[in-house]
Amino acid sequence: MTAPLTPPHQPQPHDPDRPPPVPPTPGPAGDPITAAEVIQGVLVTAVSAVAGALLGVLWLNLAPRVLLVSDGKGVYLRNSEGEYAIGADGTFVVLALAFGAVAGLVVFLLRRRGGVPLVLGLAGGGVLGSLLAWGVGTHFGPTSDVVAHAKAVGPDVPFEAPLELNLGIAALIAWPLGAMVVHLALTAAFGPRDPDPWEYPKAL
Repeated sequence: MTAPLTPPHQPQPHDPDRPPPVPPTPGPAGDPITAAEVIQGVLVTAVSAVAGALLGVLWLNLAPRVLLVSDGKGVYLRNSEGEYAIGADGTFVVLALAFGAVAGLVVFLLRRRGGVPLVLGLAGGGVLGSLLAWGVGTHFGPTSDVVAHAKAVGPDVPFEAPLELNLGIAALIAWPLGAMVVHLALTAAFGPRDPDPWEYPKAL
């Protein structure tokens, strides 16, 4: 008479009385937000905001200019069919998207685990950076006092119109939008994976 291969007090693989597997405890994704993560998020916001000054300088130098001319009585567009105003907005949007994409890539490379503070830092920093870029471009660009500028240069002398953002809020959200899309895509493709809580542990 041979002894059974399975000890009598251990459940069979398909035993209905076998208790269900216990899911593992929550990993990093379920951990509370730490002070270090908050500091990292604030740092991302600050660096993004300061980088907005560089965006403003680039926009100021790369955006096409609208030329105005005065006849002594009024100020008019030198080329009424020109699309330079749209080009200025497009230049800002393209630069802002590029800055946002770089910000999202850098944050992902430095901290692959991500976290809510980092995401909020990317979004808030992008908005602040765009606002600073807008301010730099309009402040250091041609004066907004078109009448005084026209009188200073004289009649029939072309001069540059002030740099403006006609798209307004739509242009200002380009940076945070680019940052969020790139960071989300990289996290989904290359970020750490949480273990399946219902997966059976592998046999040794």
